[in-house]
Amino acid sequence: MKKILVFLAALAIGLSANAQQALWGGPSVESPVINPDGTVTFRYQAPKAVKVEVTGDFLPTQKMEVEFGGNKMTYDAPGVRELKEGPMGVWEYTTDFPVAPDMYTYTFRVDGLTVIDANNVFVNRDIASITSVLLVPQEGARSDLYAIHDVPHGTVSKVWYHSDKQGINRRLTVYTPAGYETSKAKYPVLYVLHGIGGDEDAWVTQGRATQILDNLIARGEAKPMIVVFTNGNISQEAAPLENSTGYTRPTMQLPQTMEGSFETAFPEIVKFIDGRYRTIAKKQSRAVCGLSMGGFHTLYLSLNYPQLFNYSGMFSAAIGVSDPSVSPIYQDFDAKLAKYFAGKPALLWIGCGVTDFLYQANKDFMKKLDENGFPYTYMETDGGHIWKNWRIYLSEFVPLLFK
Repeated sequence: MKKILVFLAALAIGLSANAQQALWGGPSVESPVINPDGTVTFRYQAPKAVKVEVTGDFLPTQKMEVEFGGNKMTYDAPGVRELKEGPMGVWEYTTDFPVAPDMYTYTFRVDGLTVIDANNVFVNRDIASITSVLLVPQEGARSDLYAIHDVPHGTVSKVWYHSDKQGINRRLTVYTPAGYETSKAKYPVLYVLHGIGGDEDAWVTQGRATQILDNLIARGEAKPMIVVFTNGNISQEAAPLENSTGYTRPTMQLPQTMEGSFETAFPEIVKFIDGRYRTIAKKQSRAVCGLSMGGFHTLYLSLNYPQLFNYSGMFSAAIGVSDPSVSPIYQDFDAKLAKYFAGKPALLWIGCGVTDFLYQANKDFMKKLDENGFPYTYMETDGGHIWKNWRIYLSEFVPLLFK
């Protein structure tokens, strides 16, 4: 007993204040708090601050401008609200409306400096931005798909393959459905692609894709499937700090993102997955989808390899930004589009928000499809170029596959 007490005393002396806080319970300020009436309270302790604000996609949006493909476009940015200072320098804001069930991200601005919620351990990284997470679940609501339930869970693996095209080893995130390890069955495969600046972790961490898959499969609303999350930055081995570059700041300004290299090398991934996993290795049992840049890649993968994919999903796709001169992948668009539909694909699914800065480009693409009598399914939602919409699109697209 005496030795134990001596050890504990030495441990207490040797630990820093932060480590002691981690050991003995952490801060006492509670934030965020989902109230019984559906409102949400945010708190931040900053005794010397002059102004504290909260911004997040749970708030009404504000108009902002972004430059994309050399053009200035207007988009919806998260709203901002001020917190009021209370006792002990604890600033507080409670929404004046019930926050709808969904998954949101938010940050605080303390005298102009953007910080995460120090009292909320749940965070997301989106490229180089760190945000705090607010999940408002409700039974029967779509956000219930994003929560963990007592259902059979799939396995998520980080898998490396060699790219002969790039001459490097690259990483994939692979989801195998519950029961894969104990069965001898073969499964269809869905390839899911991220947006510019993202990586093979984006859909799993921000998109809640594995929770969506677990829950849809458990409900019987989707077929069990293998799902492959790729890294669309073909020059990159893997997600930041998971590759040989070490502490390199994540950025959207990466080489070889939308100039044909990713699409050219993509059959390597399909071949690797078919060789390593028990897949149904035919067009009828393959699907591909993606958001923004991933929607762009989805389009050109579908057009250039119509024999590979029977189902394609374009979520807020970055249409109209390709330069045909940079790669044969982007040339002969109309001819490839006609050949793609001549192969009678089971589904081309398109989703976009009405205030997305890519909305008009998607509408123009659908006009071309209409003029040629090419079939597709379209879903239009509120909001803009945000994860809230992309989670919706994935949860709508997946149940339609492999019927």
